[in-house]
Amino acid sequence: MAKRYWLMKTEPDVFSIRDLQKEPQKTAHWDGVRNYQARNIMRDQMQAGDGVLFYHSRIDPAVVGTAKVARAGYPDHTAWDPKSTYYDPKSTPEKPVWYMVDVEFETEFARPVPLAELRGIAGLEKMVLLQRGMRLSVQPVTAREFRIVVKLGSRK
Repeated sequence: MAKRYWLMKTEPDVFSIRDLQKEPQKTAHWDGVRNYQARNIMRDQMQAGDGVLFYHSRIDPAVVGTAKVARAGYPDHTAWDPKSTYYDPKSTPEKPVWYMVDVEFETEFARPVPLAELRGIAGLEKMVLLQRGMRLSVQPVTAREFRIVVKLGSRK
């Protein structure tokens, strides 16, 4: 199967790219996604080795680096923990509702690439992130879009 590319949104005050860098083996599970469309992408499409654009949302929205999918989708165990923010009583180990993937840090960009800048870049006009009303936390990215954003992030 060909390598795929994704954009994954996180709130930097909850889990930033620097938090991922500090993790053991620079790898962490991407848990707590509670949107069915994003869940389906993680469960059915994301594969180990896929590229990831790491996007900080809400506070100064920008793509800040890259990661890769280290483990394909598997049940999100945080949904089974009543003490977890992400608890869902409808999800059980026998019938999981929610899924997650593991991601591994690759690079932090020389500079963040702000959302406003992305909007003006040729070749990104159809990027899912830039479509009106798009709030999905896991989104497909084309190989070309991925290369363009990585190139922008590598410039000081």
